[in-house]
Amino acid sequence: MDRKTQRLLLLVASCSVAGVILGGTASWAESNLCLQAERVTSDCLTQNPVEKTIQGMSTGLLAGAGAAFGVAWNVRHEN
Repeated sequence: MDRKTQRLLLLVASCSVAGVILGGTASWAESNLCLQAERVTSDCLTQNPVEKTIQGMSTGLLAGAGAAFGVAWNVRHEN
């Protein structure tokens, strides 16, 4: 594997991990705030917090990987 490929993989991996952490944390916090609200909705009660957190993590994974590829594409075309 050449050096450029390794750097791209490192960029994608680090952005993906950051996206997973941020997406999971945001979804978890949102589900906790939903349960502590003054008026709890039926959507809030029927949704599983673990599933919502996993959905947020997967969204963060895709967003992080997409951002990394976007940055790599932009840098490639600037040179």
